[in-house]
Amino acid sequence: MSGAARRVSDDEPIYVISVAAEMAGMHPQTLRQYDRLGLVSPRRTGGGGRRYSLREVEMLREVQRLSQEDGVNLVGIKRIMELEAEVHELRAQLAMLTGAVPEASDYLPVPAFQSALAVYRPEPIR
Repeated sequence: MSGAARRVSDDEPIYVISVAAEMAGMHPQTLRQYDRLGLVSPRRTGGGGRRYSLREVEMLREVQRLSQEDGVNLVGIKRIMELEAEVHELRAQLAMLTGAVPEASDYLPVPAFQSALAVYRPEPIR
């Protein structure tokens, strides 16, 4: 492995539980409990070890803030986090859809008709 530095994504699971716990200002056992409750679920190594990303460490800090400063219980925190994830997903879908919808000026004008008649003529069987 070379000594060259590389950029790491916020979603890359690189921190072991002890480092993630220290970064979040928590005890590792608290992180295990949050994982069991489904609040913050890190990815696992082949041997079953937890690996946290920077984004997950930030989520741990948010769980702590909601619990300590706002007095929200863990069930409430889980629901808040689920709703925030859903809002994030819906915003991404909206951005995709609004970017994909052609402008009204992209359509050719078509005269409006009051009524129309469609005639169905099946092909003769030969």
